Amino acid sequence: MRPARRMNGPAAESRAVALRGLRSLSSGRALRGPGGEHLRGDGWLIARSIRPTFFALGHVRGETKAPRSKRGHPGPGLPICHPETRVVHCSTDGKNVSNVTLEYGTCRVADVDADAQIQISSEVSKHHPMAFTEFVVVIAAIMALNPLAMDMMLPALPNIASTFDIAVANRLQMVLSAFLIGFGLGQFIIGPLSDSFGRRPVLLGGMVVYAIASVLAVAAPSFETLLLARALEGLGTSATRVIATSVVRDCYAGRRMASVVSLAMMVFIAVPVIAPSFGQAVMLMTHWRGIFVVLMAYGLVALCWSWLRLPETLPVPERKAFSISEVVDAYRQTVTNRQTLGYALAAGGIQGALFAYVFSAQQVFTGVYKLGHYFPLAFAAAASGVAVAGFLNARLVGRIGMRVMSHSALIGFLSVAAIMFVTAKLGALPLPLFMILSALLMFAFGLMIANFTALAMEPQGHIAGTASSLYGTITTLLGISIGVVIGQDYDGTLLPFATGFLLCTLATLAVVAITEKGRLFKPHHQAV
Repeated sequence: MRPARRMNGPAAESRAVALRGLRSLSSGRALRGPGGEHLRGDGWLIARSIRPTFFALGHVRGETKAPRSKRGHPGPGLPICHPETRVVHCSTDGKNVSNVTLEYGTCRVADVDADAQIQISSEVSKHHPMAFTEFVVVIAAIMALNPLAMDMMLPALPNIASTFDIAVANRLQMVLSAFLIGFGLGQFIIGPLSDSFGRRPVLLGGMVVYAIASVLAVAAPSFETLLLARALEGLGTSATRVIATSVVRDCYAGRRMASVVSLAMMVFIAVPVIAPSFGQAVMLMTHWRGIFVVLMAYGLVALCWSWLRLPETLPVPERKAFSISEVVDAYRQTVTNRQTLGYALAAGGIQGALFAYVFSAQQVFTGVYKLGHYFPLAFAAAASGVAVAGFLNARLVGRIGMRVMSHSALIGFLSVAAIMFVTAKLGALPLPLFMILSALLMFAFGLMIANFTALAMEPQGHIAGTASSLYGTITTLLGISIGVVIGQDYDGTLLPFATGFLLCTLATLAVVAITEKGRLFKPHHQAV
């Protein structure tokens, strides 16, 4: 054993800490990590002090299982890893060790051997060879397939009505709801498939379905065929959403996960801001079917990028055999977890308000406020609040915490919804005030949704794919149900719209309060 770096002065204590961690391993007996984890030998091990970065490299042979007491503590006499040392195991055929990743999330060690200095990077890289920035961009890009396919259609609804002779304006909302139904139902099975067969094949298969559905939509001879194509598009994008969430959960946890989700959401949520304008621009150059050509092209780009660069983040040993009993048991674990179920229902309630807004937006802006072709600009201005919220959440959630951010946003959302209801009831909701209130609602929504998702997924690391799948199904189908009810009640005024917003928010606040046992802003069990 030899130190990988020689350090003097203030680093001496750090050096001693790492060496003590390796010295504990020299007997070849089982080692318990700082959290009681069983660490195995038989290979090269790298110890790192959490203090000023010092690494030591040593070789350990043999493997034993540490007995545990009834309460799960290490048995007597077992070596305990120094609490400020982190150790990683990597079995090798020789002296070379490549792309070794510390399991505790402190740093990544790459391309080292017994005689070479250890090179350090700042992030755990389960998504190697992708750097952190590319990883976030790819996750955002595949997540964006869903809102892009959803919102680019908004300016095209009147043209679709003319093509297929649709007389009832509210019926056109089915172009959006059919997509969301496919999206919601698809998530139900995507997660278990990804937990069994890995993330990559399921993701790539979903994007292939999406591309095929876009071709069907281009050639749709009837409104019913178009709805079928939209449902299949939703089915394909269900894979992108579930797998994106699962991949992030594979690589990160806790507040770091919330930060990554927020960065991805900043791009993901910016898409609805520009999608209607993008759809309007496409229609200026071609028929509404050209929108589906653009959607197909984007899907193929995302497919190729993911195929070439995104690695598999679920190792084979961690995959679960696909069986009905296993899936049912995983679903049972998900729905019986208070935090997961509670925040899934809360996210579904708040998404119901968002879906109602999207379903009714074209009718509200063109019917109530007579904006005509300026509708995409107004929609983008209101939705920009979500993108701003995503940026702020990514910067602040690590310091403030997911509960403080999301619960504060929920209270703000309720306040704005109440103002909108009162002004709509009085018939005093002019366009400038409606735009301000809409932007504030979207801002609060952006702060809530990423943190609700991270809070729901936090306890489910061992079944991340299945939990993400069921979470997505619950939130989407609940949101669709609420959004369709509110959207179909549209009567040419803003009162049904504002009433639905207020009721959704009150129900969401009640669910969060029950989930947290009446303690908002603070966890009822452990800090997250």
